[in-house]
Amino acid sequence: MATLMAAAMSVVLYSAYLNFPKEIHGLREWAQALVLLVSGVVLFALHGKSDIVLLFSNVVMTWGLGLMMIGTERFYQVRPSWWIFHSSWILIAVLLAYWLWITPSFSIRVALSSVVVFILHARAIYVILKHGDYHFSMWFFVTLMTIESMMVGVRGVLAVTSNSDVNLLGAGTFASLYLATAHFMTLMMTVGFMTVCTRRLQITLERRSTLDPLTQTLNRRGFADIYAKEHALMRREKTFLTMLNIDIDYFKRINDNHGHAVGDRVLVDVAQMIAKALRVSDHVARFGGEEFVVLLPATGLDRALHITERIQSALCTARPGVPPYTVSIGVACQTSADESLDNLLIRADKALYCAKERGRNRYEVAAEVVQPLRAAARA
Repeated sequence: MATLMAAAMSVVLYSAYLNFPKEIHGLREWAQALVLLVSGVVLFALHGKSDIVLLFSNVVMTWGLGLMMIGTERFYQVRPSWWIFHSSWILIAVLLAYWLWITPSFSIRVALSSVVVFILHARAIYVILKHGDYHFSMWFFVTLMTIESMMVGVRGVLAVTSNSDVNLLGAGTFASLYLATAHFMTLMMTVGFMTVCTRRLQITLERRSTLDPLTQTLNRRGFADIYAKEHALMRREKTFLTMLNIDIDYFKRINDNHGHAVGDRVLVDVAQMIAKALRVSDHVARFGGEEFVVLLPATGLDRALHITERIQSALCTARPGVPPYTVSIGVACQTSADESLDNLLIRADKALYCAKERGRNRYEVAAEVVQPLRAAARA
């Protein structure tokens, strides 16, 4: 039943591999791993008196466990340890053959297999703990893999240090407990891997819903969420924030003269150059077309103008791969927490159009609205 469930889970994992975003790696390797484990169990059950089939079944199962490790590494974007994978199954093939035919010893074969499996699991556990995001799903996954590793390790130790019956074809207490636990934990480890994949899927979809697909900057929805957080901080800390409305000059002319592919490269270049000119605490968003908005938290007008000049200077510098272009910028400083985002955007937009009317390739500052807002509040 556990073997049939593992086969069913391989179908689930492969279906997830086909349908999940390509940013989520490792699903294919885990699906292949379960197929190999099932194949190894079937070969083990059918080996009869054939030592060759018995040896091959162990190699196939080692491939499966190795692919679990490779899939885990790929999921966490770690370079796959193929040298561990190949060393493991070659070691199993050579040493098991020796202790099977040259110097027969069942206990040494068990100990050797347990060491190899333990190493594969230990590598996966190390990767999870080092690169995981310390969420419940990660702890669930690593706990299941740790329990499986401990069971394998205990069997290996008992094989060479006690008279316990570690033969899984026997009727001893340990054999029954090991089979029940090991098969169950294989399925549970697969469930654990699916939980971290599902969390990664959720994060990926949330990121896609808040990012512009071309420039990988915030979109309107993402910007609104960030502004809400920064506005709450502004109200609590009684600080200022400043918004920059940036528009590429004569962008239609760039598309007409060079084509939309080059126009897209210009948009990506603008986003990258703005990001390089900003601080870690600042945010940039694309509002559609050739318009970008920058939010400068805890920043007054003087500091904001310094950043504005830095952005404009960076964008005016010629770079290979994109035609020369300039930008116009509208600057609006929010000094009152009572002002709405819409009103701040309107002020920045008016300042931008003022920069356009006055010749482009420049910035203009929006008029302050602090006093009217306070007067309205008193009224």
